[in-house]
Amino acid sequence: MHIHHNPTDEKNTRRLLFATLLTGSFMIVEVIGGLLSGSLALLADAGHMLTDTLALGLAWAAFKFSEKPADDKRSFGYQRLQILAALINSLSLIVVVGWILFEAAKRLLHPAPVLGGLMLAVASVGMLVNLVSYAILSADSRDNLNLKGASLHVLGDLLGSVGAIVAAIVIMLSGWTPIDPLLSVFVAMLILRSAWKLLRKSTHILLEGAPEWLDTDRMREELVSRIPQINDIHHVHVWSLNAENTLMTMHAVINADADQTSVLQSIKDLLWEDFGIGHSTIELDIDSRSDEELSADFVE
Repeated sequence: MHIHHNPTDEKNTRRLLFATLLTGSFMIVEVIGGLLSGSLALLADAGHMLTDTLALGLAWAAFKFSEKPADDKRSFGYQRLQILAALINSLSLIVVVGWILFEAAKRLLHPAPVLGGLMLAVASVGMLVNLVSYAILSADSRDNLNLKGASLHVLGDLLGSVGAIVAAIVIMLSGWTPIDPLLSVFVAMLILRSAWKLLRKSTHILLEGAPEWLDTDRMREELVSRIPQINDIHHVHVWSLNAENTLMTMHAVINADADQTSVLQSIKDLLWEDFGIGHSTIELDIDSRSDEELSADFVE
């Protein structure tokens, strides 16, 4: 079986490297700003950006390793590393949410002074940095879980920056500092929602689950109805190597007088054209029953 690399992977690798450097650089600025201003929202966002820098680096490494060709020990190559990176990123997001909630609870019980002006300046620059990173990463992230995980990290940072800006404005206008941890909790919940979706999808792929978009019953019906030589389809197994590559094995019961080469090609063409499955292993089983027996089964 030959597994082809997504032609956009090289472009995605460059995007990830740029976003990693940009995020890591501003994270240092945000830590300093959070410590000087006393803002939990900034420190929470900085903590998130630290995990983002590591997560983006992990996603970049996954793309680089997935370019390695298959070998004797790993016949499918290294593309599954992208899904592992997505899984680790989702778990790290959940850890970040836990830290933000813990710190927010402490701040609500023991309010601390916050320098709203400095907080606003740092958060505004952070929002611009995150907007650039998110725009770079989200362009092709719909069908790639690794890139999706990376873009969700940056989106969480973007939300954190927006929350910090709102909190800074409220503090500057009213002096009400509890808005800082409260908005941190709100942002944490948004991050948690995205992290859970990513965790569910990456786990589903690692457990060899069938793609959510594929209706296997409809696929069987299409094969039997549109290829007259096929009498039955069974032992269907469908799974994903990553979000782009779907793999399949199946048995097709065909008429004894059918041209096996022609039937096999027809099956592969239909799977590719109608269902986007380009990697399939199909075993043809010869149906030795007579036409009368087949007709009787059909009537029943």
